[in-house]
Amino acid sequence: MSDQKISVLYVDDESNNLLAFQAGFRRLYDIHTAVSVAEGLSILNEQEIHVIIADQRMPKTTGVEFFNLIRKAHPDPVRILLTGYSDLDAIIDAINKGEIFRYIKKPWDEIELTTAITNAFELYTTRKSLKTKIQELERTNDELNRFVYSTSHDLRSPLSNILGILNLAKIQQPLADPKEYFDMIESCVNKMDSFIHKIIEYYKGIRLDEINEEVDLKSVFIHSIELCNMQNPHIVFDVEVDQPVTFSCDAFRLSLILNNLISNAVKYQREDEAHPTVKLTAKINEKEARILIEDNGVGIIEEHVNKIFQIFFRSTDFKNGLGIGLYIVKEALTRIGGNISVKSEFGKGSTFTLVVPNHAFKEK
Repeated sequence: MSDQKISVLYVDDESNNLLAFQAGFRRLYDIHTAVSVAEGLSILNEQEIHVIIADQRMPKTTGVEFFNLIRKAHPDPVRILLTGYSDLDAIIDAINKGEIFRYIKKPWDEIELTTAITNAFELYTTRKSLKTKIQELERTNDELNRFVYSTSHDLRSPLSNILGILNLAKIQQPLADPKEYFDMIESCVNKMDSFIHKIIEYYKGIRLDEINEEVDLKSVFIHSIELCNMQNPHIVFDVEVDQPVTFSCDAFRLSLILNNLISNAVKYQREDEAHPTVKLTAKINEKEARILIEDNGVGIIEEHVNKIFQIFFRSTDFKNGLGIGLYIVKEALTRIGGNISVKSEFGKGSTFTLVVPNHAFKEK
């Protein structure tokens, strides 16, 4: 908000004072004036106001009473009281109750009033920033609570399965086919290992600092394909990269994003698809990289499309998804300033479109 013009509302029943304020400060601030409390309320309901200045002595309603009136409906604007009288008791009471930031005597001194408005705006931005941080912390805390609960449940599930298989094996001694039990145990261990890897990805994605470096997208695609191809070696990958300029971004988070999306494209293929295909397309310019990941897999139910990036949301029970991969994708993209959209048709496939800023030219 440092480059934003300060928006000031001045409420005074004397029109000459409003005109004088406009004449003196119109180049510095985005000024709104009101000749009555009702007019001031109307402006507050329609405009984003950072600082409110009100005269103490107005007919029907004093400046302090006006501030008290708007506090609940409009708590964010910082309030400055103008007074030409020695209403010290009212002023002290208003300051103590938090109804005003400070008061200025009339006629005002331009330097003093300018300083007061600047300080009030700094307080406004600090409060807004703090409010945003609190909201982010509340959201993070809520997600952490759900994360701990779901993680505990998902880690206990394969452990319980392993214990059940072992108890069953003890009962059926001697074992006719021990390999069947070993395969079931291996499946449970692999599921747990996959979940632990997702937890590590999640932790790294939110903790590591952003480090921008030159990236060859074709190489990143090939590396992701090598990691994911073992899930289904029958899938055909169609790779098309148009990178005529240098591309720079957070290579770790970009790999994290692509690995998750390509892994999903491979994992959620239809079993009856004769020609399983994943198409990877990238077009890079000086501003950004536009990346498409298309598959002809199971697709996503329409009512689930807007929910798939929520933590632990599972669009389908197919292949026992963990419900964290796309959340990691979204968080990582947010941290590098990118965005993602998805188009999907259930039973026919999905297309994920990424837009990632190119820092190679922004940094120069």
